[in-house]
Amino acid sequence: MIIPLDAAAPDYQHLMSHALTQLAQRRDFWSRSLYPRLAVSASDEFRFQKESKAPSGLIAWRHGERLVESARRTFLAGAKYYIGPGRHFVNRHGRFATRYLDQILMGQTAVGSYVITALAPSDASIELKQAFDGAARLPDVGVARVRSVNEAVVHAVGATVEALDHYRSSGSLAGFEQGVIGGVSYEMTNAILGITSNADEALIAVEWDQGQARPEGVESEFFFNAEDVAPLAQAAAKLAEDESSTHFSVTGRVHLLAKKTAGSPGVFGIDSLQSQGPRKVRVRLADDEDYHEAVRAHEEDLAILVAGRLEKEGNLSWLYDATVVRTLGSLDEFPTSRRSAPQEGIPGQLDMF
Repeated sequence: MIIPLDAAAPDYQHLMSHALTQLAQRRDFWSRSLYPRLAVSASDEFRFQKESKAPSGLIAWRHGERLVESARRTFLAGAKYYIGPGRHFVNRHGRFATRYLDQILMGQTAVGSYVITALAPSDASIELKQAFDGAARLPDVGVARVRSVNEAVVHAVGATVEALDHYRSSGSLAGFEQGVIGGVSYEMTNAILGITSNADEALIAVEWDQGQARPEGVESEFFFNAEDVAPLAQAAAKLAEDESSTHFSVTGRVHLLAKKTAGSPGVFGIDSLQSQGPRKVRVRLADDEDYHEAVRAHEEDLAILVAGRLEKEGNLSWLYDATVVRTLGSLDEFPTSRRSAPQEGIPGQLDMF
């Protein structure tokens, strides 16, 4: 479509009339593609695309929910990396990442496949004053440009893709460990895992706002397929490990979730499906983002893999600073012998979790 800008040009009236006729005949094109871009300030456009067995333009409801959640986690992970690299951020830099997310608008899915679009205004800014890095605190005065954080998101995605490429050629997860300095993290790996799961193919792409210089040294498209799910899941589990303490992983059924205070990460119980280890575990999450995944596993009767620091308190086994590594398949796919075994605990004690 050609939009004439010079009203004094000889063919201005003809070109403008033709453009208006095109818009009148293609109202869907105007409402979906043109008007949203004109209604917001200059923005970098991110696309999260998932190709599945559903007809074009459609997606299974729960898979669509997870795609939206995973796109959200991608932005949060990239924003945390902007403040500083980390293999497992947990709640670090969470406030800054949330303020970044608040700047982003979500668009409609594109025709032809299921695509989530996100517009991140490149000229906007985010306050740094509430961002923390462990014991070190960033300056009270200062802002980050949204364009700079957008670049950090893409760098972190690219670093994770490079680690995947290294795995494809070597079969080793070392690329994920070595790529932490470049943006690989548990959070980003888990976000991309959510985008790739239950998809034949998946894509993360960015179209940079042309009003600013295009960033150098970054790719614009990243492709994934079903074969990437296994290494991403293994890498997420590896990056979630706390090497300074005894680490324990458990696969089981979620039950009786609870949040003592608003905004807290939450606690839930797990009935273990493993032949080894404690039969029941109380899980205290490190990151409130993982609580949503635990709720989903509970609602859909899915097994879940959780990792953390195992401690025994009396007759109770607790998993502290825990992370939801991955939601697995239906509980019906797992052996029932352990689930039907007698429950451990003190006679007469109420099972609160």
